[in-house]
Amino acid sequence: MGFRIEHDSMGEVRVPEEKYWGAQTQRSHENFPIGVGIETMPAEIIHAFGILKKAAALANHALAPQRMTDERCRAICAAADEVINGRLAEHFPLVVWQTGSGTQSNMNANEVIANRANEIAGEKLCHPNDHVNMSQSSNDTFPTALHIAAVIALEDRLIPAAQRLIDVFKQLEKDNEGVVKSGRTHLQDAVPIAFSQEISGWRSSLERDVELVKLAVGPLCELALGGTAVGTGLNAPKGFAEKSAEEISNLTGKRFTTAPNKFHALTSKDEMTFAHGAVKAMACDMMKIANDVRWLASGPRCGLGEIRIPENEPGSSIMPGKVNPTQCEQVTMVAVQVMGNDVAVGLAASQGNFELNVFMPVMAYNFLQSVRLLSESILSFTDHCAVGIVADKAKMRENLDRSLMLVTALNPYIGYENAAKTAKLAFKENISLKEACVQLGFLTPEKFDEVFHPEQMI
Repeated sequence: MGFRIEHDSMGEVRVPEEKYWGAQTQRSHENFPIGVGIETMPAEIIHAFGILKKAAALANHALAPQRMTDERCRAICAAADEVINGRLAEHFPLVVWQTGSGTQSNMNANEVIANRANEIAGEKLCHPNDHVNMSQSSNDTFPTALHIAAVIALEDRLIPAAQRLIDVFKQLEKDNEGVVKSGRTHLQDAVPIAFSQEISGWRSSLERDVELVKLAVGPLCELALGGTAVGTGLNAPKGFAEKSAEEISNLTGKRFTTAPNKFHALTSKDEMTFAHGAVKAMACDMMKIANDVRWLASGPRCGLGEIRIPENEPGSSIMPGKVNPTQCEQVTMVAVQVMGNDVAVGLAASQGNFELNVFMPVMAYNFLQSVRLLSESILSFTDHCAVGIVADKAKMRENLDRSLMLVTALNPYIGYENAAKTAKLAFKENISLKEACVQLGFLTPEKFDEVFHPEQMI
């Protein structure tokens, strides 16, 4: 491997000759050997940096064309497009565990785009700081990249994944209309419920989660870009904040605006905390749904066994024929990871001091991991489990007929206390509710049959 000499304000640095990054990126690469190759800055953040650097160049060209000339703007935009498209991914080696402002990742983007732009132009037109970073600071670009990446991840990955599972549940509801089974509360038998009603609870939970995520997207669409170092907008031309937000909207097809208060935008991360809370809420509901499915599918002979789910792979290295609810298990593990990430996001958001929050890289890492994992988890659960759920109607009917909580239907006729006595006698002597009720003299056999209709209890 050959090297070339790059320099920054601290002096000269050797950089691998085939890489587009410069001195500041190299210093960070050498000074933070923490999780190298594993916990690098998320690709979503690099993608977002490509978008905002192109938008900034276009805004600067419109507002200060004497500095951001036609030639510079074209070269920077062409290089930024390659960042957006992922063609320059190998030139972004920096880890999450760096400066808390993300300054080194901002400079990584500046250096890569400047060097590639100069290569495209065939001359040294662009400087990382003077041109690619024109009208910007790491302190407003990193939170801007964070918001762009979060909005894209939520709208383009998580919401569609959840909607796909919602649609599957809607079909399952239709397929299971009229199927009555025993309800359960406290993991104990309860009064009857239609299986379609049970599924509707799953579906409605996810629909509400999608509503909450959409609600959280709104505040994330406000961008810090234009605040520069401390929120005052120093060295940015008038109108840069508004124009750059407009260009980012054009590039993404999403409605971004400039944050009305840049002092808040640089130091507070309440929007990220709120949004991750919505992601966590969906993870919590997915945990509940996955647990319901694996409980209902438990067995095949010694469990509830009320539904059958796809058999995707052998479940044991020692027990032949065993099949496990592995898709449910991956969902619950992902949900736990998201819940843990929520703690990290909340703690990071609490660490804003004066004019800047310096926990942004770890917030980006955890937030985007949560969205990525949960989106992929939901899609996997949908395709490899939910679409194949089949009700075992005979088992549901068997469990329903054996449920002592059907006695609740007798309350209007024999009263709560007598109904309780009936249930207890039936359980103690292992007889039917009808036999117990008649034995206790509360109803005649004919009257019992007249008033006892479990299917009408839903």
